[in-house]
Amino acid sequence: MNRALTRLSVAVLIMFVALLVKVNYVQAFQANSLANEPGNVRTFNQQFEYQRGSIVADGDATGTTIADSVPVKGTNTYQRVYPDGPEYAPVTGFDSVYGATGIEQAYQKYLAGTAPSLTVHNLISLLTGKPKQGATVNLTVSAKAQQAAYQALLNDGGHDAAAVAIDPSTGAILAMASVPTYNPNELTTLNGTKFDQIDKQLLADPSQPLLNRAINQTLPPGSTFKIITSAAALSTGKVANNQSTIPAPQPLVLPNGNLLNNDSDETCGDGQPTLLFAFELSCDTAFAKLGIGLGSATMKSEAEKFGWNSSLNLPMKASVSQFPLVTDPSLTGMSGIGQYNDTATPLQEAMDAAAIANHGTLMQPYLLKSVVAPDLVTIDSTTPSVLSQPVTPQVASQIGQMMEAVTNQPDGTAYNTANQQVAGVVIAGKTGTAQNGVNNSGLNDAVFTCYAPASNPKIAVGVMVQGGGFGADAAAPIAVKIIQAYLGVH
Repeated sequence: MNRALTRLSVAVLIMFVALLVKVNYVQAFQANSLANEPGNVRTFNQQFEYQRGSIVADGDATGTTIADSVPVKGTNTYQRVYPDGPEYAPVTGFDSVYGATGIEQAYQKYLAGTAPSLTVHNLISLLTGKPKQGATVNLTVSAKAQQAAYQALLNDGGHDAAAVAIDPSTGAILAMASVPTYNPNELTTLNGTKFDQIDKQLLADPSQPLLNRAINQTLPPGSTFKIITSAAALSTGKVANNQSTIPAPQPLVLPNGNLLNNDSDETCGDGQPTLLFAFELSCDTAFAKLGIGLGSATMKSEAEKFGWNSSLNLPMKASVSQFPLVTDPSLTGMSGIGQYNDTATPLQEAMDAAAIANHGTLMQPYLLKSVVAPDLVTIDSTTPSVLSQPVTPQVASQIGQMMEAVTNQPDGTAYNTANQQVAGVVIAGKTGTAQNGVNNSGLNDAVFTCYAPASNPKIAVGVMVQGGGFGADAAAPIAVKIIQAYLGVH
């Protein structure tokens, strides 16, 4: 009898020790992963019982709050609010009863206060009786540039459009606007049934308001791709400098026998313009012939140095801007002028200009400036880093002169819309008008990429307007408005 009791006692002791070890292991090593389980009802309910951290534009204590949490009357619950919801929706995303998007999702652990770097702060708050509170996420977005971008896109006549602005010297994203947009405040309801209803309406909307066109829609770049073609030509020595002459027949007989004509069948100068003048006029036959001579592999290699064919995290994942390798010389010619299968995001357009503006060095684009704990201690920040070196400073200078000619010479394609529109500031840019549809039956997409001031760049902008027509008419004025607001000039 005693032996049986002893065995039972030992078995119970072993089970008790095993249970104790398991409990401690779970608390020590699995607490965070279990807390983040989607099915954890306790954590789900708790997320609205404390003040989620704010998201701030202009990245400091005096910045503009673009996402905040406020107490719901009569309860111990907080609800997310977005003071300028539709304007910043492509940046903030939303936080809801069923998850989050955008910055809300990317920096969830900081905003929710569950990041390991906030453990000590949370412990101190617990011991001192203070309520739990998430960290503040400061962004690089400029409130004045963002507002200008959003308003300019809205005033463009109802087209689907987007714009991105970047600080060329750091890669900091200054604006990210997209229309049509949505109001994230409608998705912060604590009523799951109501959320489902609104979410289904937005998903079914044919205008796709939830789509962040600034980084997740790709369109043909049109003639803005001539920046890349020029970079390849100058970098390989195919063209010595921007004063070298290149052939520009009108029309150009492609290797497959088809004809390529310039806009309105115009001749580019005497048919042997300098690279600079062909760029200024946006001469299609000159750059298509140049593309054929360079070859698809050379242009693809150059495009990839500018970030094409690569995925970027801002931290939101940006769609890949595509420059596919082709074997048909005729299609290579079309690729050289930003047609055929070339597709780009407004982000990529801004990056192309930013690399030229920054003496040929492309910086990694980013949105996070810093994360600040409730006790005002900075627990994370972004250090600018180089993404690539697409061209040498000498080649960048040559292309910069060509971009200045586009906006500042009477024959330039953006002279009427970008020249002297910003007092005392010279803009360097490139227009794009991309053909669409079967046999080019669709409305042209309008594209513009630029930087300013040309002599000391502070901002690079990419704008794409779907079905907008000419780049100079639809896209360039939007970029000008953003530059005016950011630089504080008119």
